[in-house]
Amino acid sequence: SEMERGFNANAREFVPNFNAPAFVPGQNWGMPVAPPPVAVPPPAAAVPQPEAWDEEMPVAEVAPVVVDEPVADEPSAAPVAAAAAAPAVPAERKEDAVQALGKKFERAVYVDDGSHKEHVNIVFIGHVDAGKSTIGGQLMFLTGMVDKRTLEKYEKEAKEKGRETWYLSWALDTNEEEREKGKTVECGRAYFETEKKHFTILDAPGHKSYVPNMINGANQADLAVLVISARKGEFETGFDRGGQTREHAMLVKTAGVKHLVILVNKMDDPSVAWDEERYKEVQDRLTPYLKKCGFNPKTDITYIPCSGMTGEFIKDRPDNAEHGSWYTGPCFIEYIDNMLPSISRDYNGAVRCIIHDKYSEMGTVVIGKMESGCVVKGQSLVIMPNRSVVQVMQIWSDEVECDRVVCGDNIRFKLKGVEEAEVQNGFIICSPDALCSVSRVFDAEVIILEHKSIIAPGYSCVMHIQSAVEEVIVKNVICTMDKKTNEKKKARFVKQDEKAILRFESSEAFCLEPFKVLPQLGRFTLRDEGKTIAIGKVVKIIGGGEN
Repeated sequence: SEMERGFNANAREFVPNFNAPAFVPGQNWGMPVAPPPVAVPPPAAAVPQPEAWDEEMPVAEVAPVVVDEPVADEPSAAPVAAAAAAPAVPAERKEDAVQALGKKFERAVYVDDGSHKEHVNIVFIGHVDAGKSTIGGQLMFLTGMVDKRTLEKYEKEAKEKGRETWYLSWALDTNEEEREKGKTVECGRAYFETEKKHFTILDAPGHKSYVPNMINGANQADLAVLVISARKGEFETGFDRGGQTREHAMLVKTAGVKHLVILVNKMDDPSVAWDEERYKEVQDRLTPYLKKCGFNPKTDITYIPCSGMTGEFIKDRPDNAEHGSWYTGPCFIEYIDNMLPSISRDYNGAVRCIIHDKYSEMGTVVIGKMESGCVVKGQSLVIMPNRSVVQVMQIWSDEVECDRVVCGDNIRFKLKGVEEAEVQNGFIICSPDALCSVSRVFDAEVIILEHKSIIAPGYSCVMHIQSAVEEVIVKNVICTMDKKTNEKKKARFVKQDEKAILRFESSEAFCLEPFKVLPQLGRFTLRDEGKTIAIGKVVKIIGGGEN
């Protein structure tokens, strides 16, 4: 009989309950308890336990059934029950369900709590031996970041090596090779604070062999300080063709630096002796060239005479009234603290953090600069172009551990989910909901600065774009452009001093954006045989990589 086989022929008909609460993952629902094998009045609704937490499961008030009765074989009731149950979900529970899915990739929101000082990155550029590292060391001493005792130790060690005038630069030139030769090789990094702002010093190398390192520093900067040596003969060497003063000024403009402070250094030198005529001569020769680079002499350029060795006009005016009494403008720190126009930052945009360096220390640590957005500890992000999903375990901003960094900060992240070998300079950390573009083929507007022969399809050179270095080939010349009217003409090749739109192709896909979308990822420099040959900006991304 049916009763002997375990079926209850007298069981009531199954009636779905449209007002049952929706299933919420994470709650301890327990397995359904089977009723006794006899018909009884209906107990409270028993909910079947799903196998996986994200499996959709209809919740219905079930009529009492005998053991093993196949209740789930009612196909039509399931979708109707799920749809009808939706309006009755309590608000709190609904929020929990959404958070369980989306919390991992939620974007951090910037809230100004008043504790965040404006952050300004300063790159020191100029010809070799102009005094960049010495001024950087003097700044750190005058703002209390290096104590007197440490400087006395440096002075003593420098004297023993016969390098006594170099001791201030040792605050930034930390390795033995740099100290021995008196040349900066790597881009030195330090920071100091004033009452209103937080400054990071990027001490770029002046030697022409290390221009790639200088470009890396310029790409992180908001303000450039061009250091000029006023000493007789030194300014001329640096400024004339072959000197680094011209190339550095052009490179920082290409890197997107809008403001340039020119420190006319070594004014205390016996060959100058605070002579106003020499200061004006430097100004008169330099301004026309900077104007040609694209700087506006009235709004973008500030000249300040100083002495990096004695610290005069760096923080305070000289005690000796005869030294520079003709100069009535501000001192350097006073200018950058009070008179520098504020820099616009996109705090609530998608996260864009350019990786400049990386190392392994109990996990993968990356060094970079936040170009957009806000990152908090524990946040999940994506490294492009290889799409590695990572979690930020620790955050440092200029050596100080913190819980949050925003656009404009120099950062170090300890990342979980990626090996150090998988990360390269020029990779971009992005928000998971807004990844940056990745491509191999793109069109760019280029100005040829210095190149002896013509540039035609098939020409290859090295491209520096943010901190990535890529080898690219000119696929074809789309057109040349008139510099004044932007009128386009068809062309088969490009030569020096011409402006053109070229199509480039790289061997590997890398991160870039059109200039109008995010300028920091859309501007680049082309170099060949140790010289900067062109500057340009990405106009259109064609493809060849994953977007």
